[in-house]
Amino acid sequence: QVQLIESGGGLVQAGGSLKLSCTTSGRTFSRFNMGWFRQAPGKEREFVAAIHETGSPAYYGGSAEGRFTISRDNAENTVYLRIDRLKDEDTAVYYCAAGPLLSDYDGNYKYWGQGTQVTVSS
Repeated sequence: QVQLIESGGGLVQAGGSLKLSCTTSGRTFSRFNMGWFRQAPGKEREFVAAIHETGSPAYYGGSAEGRFTISRDNAENTVYLRIDRLKDEDTAVYYCAAGPLLSDYDGNYKYWGQGTQVTVSS
């Protein structure tokens, strides 16, 4: 069984930065490709970023707009998502996910965290 635990969310001002973390336990973290998704109130869950099990390559959804950076530390079993120049529309629950494929499709991820809330105030 793989458990994913996100942290780092909270209430932040527009224009600020935030770094989310997702730590895994259970099976070997370095064997999984990792993704971040988000879901805003009343909207579908959307892809944010994904990173290969080795740390490269990484790629981003259209909403990332160059403000998001995904990274991972396999020694710490943790994947990160840094968000810069936060905007109101970044308000959402952010989920990390683990799976065998590097993908922007949520159906390709087998394990999910419980989510962490990010709220941006202007």
